[in-house]
Amino acid sequence: MQKTFQVGSKTFVLDQDKAEAAFAAKKVINGRETMTFNLLPLKYQWAYELYRTMKANHWEPEDIPMGKDIEQWRDDRVVSDQERWIIRMGIGYFSAAEGIVGDNIQHVIRELVTAPELKLVLGRHAHEENIHADSLLYMISSLGINPHECEAMFEDVDTIVAKNQFVTRISKGLRRDLDLTDPDNKKLFAKNMFIFGQCMEGTQFYGLFGMILSLYRQNKFPGIGQMFRYTLRDESNHIELLRNLFMDLVEENREIWTEDFKEDLRATMAEGVQLEKDFIKDCLPVNAVGLVLEDFLSYIDYIADRRLEGCGLAPLNPGISNPLPWLAEMMDIKKEQNFFEGRVTEYQKSSALEVADDDDL
Repeated sequence: MQKTFQVGSKTFVLDQDKAEAAFAAKKVINGRETMTFNLLPLKYQWAYELYRTMKANHWEPEDIPMGKDIEQWRDDRVVSDQERWIIRMGIGYFSAAEGIVGDNIQHVIRELVTAPELKLVLGRHAHEENIHADSLLYMISSLGINPHECEAMFEDVDTIVAKNQFVTRISKGLRRDLDLTDPDNKKLFAKNMFIFGQCMEGTQFYGLFGMILSLYRQNKFPGIGQMFRYTLRDESNHIELLRNLFMDLVEENREIWTEDFKEDLRATMAEGVQLEKDFIKDCLPVNAVGLVLEDFLSYIDYIADRRLEGCGLAPLNPGISNPLPWLAEMMDIKKEQNFFEGRVTEYQKSSALEVADDDDL
């Protein structure tokens, strides 16, 4: 079908059938190759809506006051060495992990997907990882921590090294010319999305999130706690992004969704869970006030099963309950007073205050 426009002496003929064929050729991978980055018409509507949500959630680390954190960090009567160690582990691990995620999003996943709206939302994801990395620099400089200590932590703490190697080994395998018509390579790419979205950001980040927010709940390190709350709100969107991308990839390439592949993904999650539990034991070698090791170990099992079920996979621990239900309440930012003293939320849209509900925690 063609549509004709007469403008003055010129006639323009638009071929709708050709345009519809271009739309049909939009795919997660192996789609229509184009340099025009034409978003319209949108095929993956969820990606554009999520991009708008992520953009509305924008925040800057420097807008969060750190005076109370600095005061507490220096006062042995307020915080213990165990609590300072949790903060050090948080900064040490995330200062590497956020960069690993951002690099994989920008240089692996975004490079291989073909639909422009998917590239759009993945670009926003990478930008948010930069903000998270920046927030860690802000924490380090505020508390006066030697940055070389952070470098040493993700080089010398064995459980941090193991977690980083768990995700980078599959990322490395995709950094080459890849024939994505090969089902084995499609599985490798899908597994990358699953590891980064569901195992790493969706599960392995949550041990430290829980510990730091537990301290925040006790009125310790309020600035750091608030930054982690906003980071966790971002991570909820990242988990949804990579889950949707994974599910669409599988739907468009049903030949990869075999029982063997499903079990491989479950085994991968089990490996990620064990690495996270080992790491949690290093973060909390001694129970502190309000922090019980076993609760956090069980919480990781609970979160992992939620991620598996969200991808249509069988849980590893059927029927497990959430040992830390207060975390969902902690993430309800709408109930908080304006922590930023009017400087940040003033320019955020109302959607910026929509946070993850209990299904994401």
